[in-house]
Amino acid sequence: MSPQSPPVRNALLSVSDKSGLLPFAQGLVTAGVTLYASGGTRQHLEKAGLEVREVSSYTNFPEMLDGRLKTLHPKIHGGILCRHDHPDDIKSLSEHGIVTFELVVVNLYPFEQTIARPGVTYAEAIEKIDIGGPTLVRGAAKNHAFTTIATDSEQYEEILAQIRDSGATTPGLRQRLATKAFVLTAAYDTAISSYLQAILASESFPVDSSWEVEPSGEQTLPTQLQFSLPRIATLRYGENPHQSSALYADPSAPAVNLVSAKQLNGKELSYNNYLDLDAALSIVRLLDDPAVSVVKHNNPCGAAVAQTLAEATQKATEGDPLSAFGSVLGFNRPVDAESAEILVEPGKFIEAIVAPGFESGALEVLTTKPKWKANVRLMELGSLPPVKSSLQLRHIEGGFLVQQIDNQPDPHELWEVVTDAKGDDNLLHELQFAWEIVRHVKSNAIALCRDRMLIGTGAGQMSRVDSVQIAIQKAGDRASGSVLASDAFFPFPDSIDVAAAAGIAAIIQPGGSRRDNEVIAACNRHGLPMIFTGRRHFKH
Repeated sequence: MSPQSPPVRNALLSVSDKSGLLPFAQGLVTAGVTLYASGGTRQHLEKAGLEVREVSSYTNFPEMLDGRLKTLHPKIHGGILCRHDHPDDIKSLSEHGIVTFELVVVNLYPFEQTIARPGVTYAEAIEKIDIGGPTLVRGAAKNHAFTTIATDSEQYEEILAQIRDSGATTPGLRQRLATKAFVLTAAYDTAISSYLQAILASESFPVDSSWEVEPSGEQTLPTQLQFSLPRIATLRYGENPHQSSALYADPSAPAVNLVSAKQLNGKELSYNNYLDLDAALSIVRLLDDPAVSVVKHNNPCGAAVAQTLAEATQKATEGDPLSAFGSVLGFNRPVDAESAEILVEPGKFIEAIVAPGFESGALEVLTTKPKWKANVRLMELGSLPPVKSSLQLRHIEGGFLVQQIDNQPDPHELWEVVTDAKGDDNLLHELQFAWEIVRHVKSNAIALCRDRMLIGTGAGQMSRVDSVQIAIQKAGDRASGSVLASDAFFPFPDSIDVAAAAGIAAIIQPGGSRRDNEVIAACNRHGLPMIFTGRRHFKH
């Protein structure tokens, strides 16, 4: 046996999640390992008839502070940190009656699960910050030359097999487990610091009124950005076949999200599928009425709201039928059979759908009728929670750009009709819908809408007038009588002249150009109502 593979004589067990613990502990006892545990872990094992040494009896120091103080003791950490090839270490342990712990089994308080719970208080979150657990994990992981650290029930079988085989674990296994242990503690600390920074930034401390909290005085982004994301899937490739890619989960994200969605049907999701599904979902989540979005290459080529989901589905898919072939769809209501029947009409092909749910009749239609039934990816989210402001990260060479995501409603009270023509309430409702849609189009962005339905999109052009012309071309004859939304101001009145020639009925835009007076004058010449919102929605 290698001098760096001491026999496993003593094991310290302290776990919050007891999945798989009992058979593992039984196997250790059979292999001649003495078990030490405290609190709920000891009770769980003793209830099953296993002999366990109580930590407080061994340390001759009682548990204190409602269980906060259990394993933080030299007789525990000395046994974990002992270097078995250092005679002085062995001598010190002997002098103080300390046993060596060759195996430490720990998982941590469920902090991330706690803060993800609706209505959790600040005090509840703080109480779920584990202190002793991470200390045990880090000590055992540091001393992995001699100590085995188990932090996940999936590791139990391999550890037990090696102990049964030779009485010890291999250096290679201990190194792998130590690496995973430090990943775990890093992610745990990141979750805690991210939560606290988010609380500070929002200036909303959900604590007892007796707590005095000094507000930061300003809305700030984190001074240091930290994240530790577990990889949950390796994707076939990235945007193109020569690029590798994977999917990572944000443990602090709300429970209902695209990454946690359940796939009910279809092929494995691709990198591009995820991007388009995220874009489709972001559109419908901001709309109150039954809504459907149709996305192609991260831009909406169709979107609509209506009194029923089926009507919204029909309108959304008719926005740009040519571009909608091979598209991704988002729904803000569970998909029903009537809507599904529309989607499987001849000539339609859909890559993926994301929705809160799928009624049984809709699943039957989507997975049996169309030629592409085996391929369409159906992603079930669950009930959509309210939209929250969050951070958006984009990688650039050398670092990341971070901003608050643009998903909050605009203050309509700041809108101003700046033209002689004012329009009626129906026209205002059309403009409101168009304004909600245009923020999801790549800049320079133009959206033409009619009957609360997207009928023409101009996206990503270097010239705004080019985007106007493309949107009008996409809309065709339907452009006449529609409304136009622009994500940013018009730098020249030329776009107004083009829009008027196509029969556009009204315009909504942020305003803010040096030539706003010329743009307003152009609208007045054509009798076009125009609203300034005072807020732009660039989407680069």
